[in-house]
Amino acid sequence: MDIFFKKLSLACAGVVLSSAALAADLPPPVIEHIPEVPVAAAGGWYLRGDIGYKIYGTPNGEFSDPVTGSLRYEREEMDNAWMLGVGVGYKFTDYFRGDLTLDYETPSTAVGHAVCGACTGNYSQEQADVDIWTVMLNGYVDIGTWNKITPYVGAGIGASYVRTTDLVSINPGSSGFASTSSYGTWNLAWALMAGASYEVNDRFSIDAGYQYRSLGEAKTAKYTATGSGNSRGRYKDLTAHEVRVGFRYMLDGGSTSSMPTYYPSQPLTSNF
Repeated sequence: MDIFFKKLSLACAGVVLSSAALAADLPPPVIEHIPEVPVAAAGGWYLRGDIGYKIYGTPNGEFSDPVTGSLRYEREEMDNAWMLGVGVGYKFTDYFRGDLTLDYETPSTAVGHAVCGACTGNYSQEQADVDIWTVMLNGYVDIGTWNKITPYVGAGIGASYVRTTDLVSINPGSSGFASTSSYGTWNLAWALMAGASYEVNDRFSIDAGYQYRSLGEAKTAKYTATGSGNSRGRYKDLTAHEVRVGFRYMLDGGSTSSMPTYYPSQPLTSNF
C-alpha cells in the first residue's frame, strides 16, 4: 500500500511540474482595452421663421407746434396687427442659443383725440397708419427637455424702423387735413420672451411663444395746414404683446450638444 501511495504522489508531482513547464513556454497574456471615444458634436446653425398676432398697448399721442402750442391726445388706441419674421441663429450649448431676426409688422391705425375749440364736440380726431420693421439680436436659455418639449426664456435688443402713412386730421364741423406722405424714424427696440419648442426630428422643431416688445415712437408727416405747417404728430411709447408660432430648422442636423458624447464602456478582454 505504501508503494502505491508513493507512486501516486510521484505521478501528481510529475503532472504539476509538466504543467508549470508548459505555462512557462506560453507567451504572456495580452489584455486589450477599448477606450471611450468622444464623438464631435454637430454644428448648431439654424434658420427660423415666425408668424404672429400683435396686440398693441395704448400709445401716448401728442402734437406740439410753436403757433398752436402743445396738445396731448386723449382716448388713444391702436389697432392690432400681424407680424412675419425670419432669422438665422446658432445653438451654442444644450442650454443657450442666440439668433438675429428680421420682423415686419403690418400697418396698424393709431388714433387719438385732441382738444379743438372750433370743432363740434370740442375734439378733433388725429390718426395715422403705422407699420414697423424690427432687427433684433436675441438670446435664449433652454431650461430642459421633457418628452421632446423644451421650454425657454429669452431677451432681445435691436432697432425698429417705425413708419407712418395716411395721416388724417378730422375736425368735426370745421376744416380737416389729410396727407398721403410717409415718414419713418429709427428707434431702440427690446423684447422679453418665453415659450416652448417641440422637436419633430433632429432637424425640425416647432416653436410657440409670447413676446413683450418696446418699439419706440412714431412720428407723422408734417401738418402743413396747422399752425406753423412744420410740426409732426407723435405716438410715443409703442409697446405690444405678441403671440407667435414658428419653426426652427437645423442646417447640420443631429445632436447640437456642446458636451462630448461617449460610446458605452466595453469589458476588458484577454487573448491567451
